[in-house]
Amino acid sequence: MGYACPVCETPQRDGEHLANHLAFTAMLHGDAHETWLDEYAPDWSAAGAAELAPVVVEYADEVAYEEVFEDTVPEEQAHDHGHDHSPTTSAFDAGELDGDAQRVLDEAREMTRAMLDADADGDADGDDNKS
Repeated sequence: MGYACPVCETPQRDGEHLANHLAFTAMLHGDAHETWLDEYAPDWSAAGAAELAPVVVEYADEVAYEEVFEDTVPEEQAHDHGHDHSPTTSAFDAGELDGDAQRVLDEAREMTRAMLDADADGDADGDDNKS
């Protein structure tokens, strides 16, 4: 089970994903997501996903959320199709973002690259963070 966004009804895996969806959409586009957060979670811009999640799920409908992982599907259905974009390429046209939104997006991409690099370094050293 997951939660439907109370603004656009896009299903999200859990409360933290819903909180991130609302906050990122509000930061990048403003729109109704920002208006909703301002009304129902006035301090949303200072909160992290863990703090925001309990607030937003209170107003969200529970929905079925199907998750498919590559290692759980038959090999003939595995994610082995071509893409015309790399994993670091945005799936949407960021060309219409204003300067602030573009800086936020660039910073998020850089943080993601650093996180993935750190994970790869940890795995190469035999440190898979499992206890």
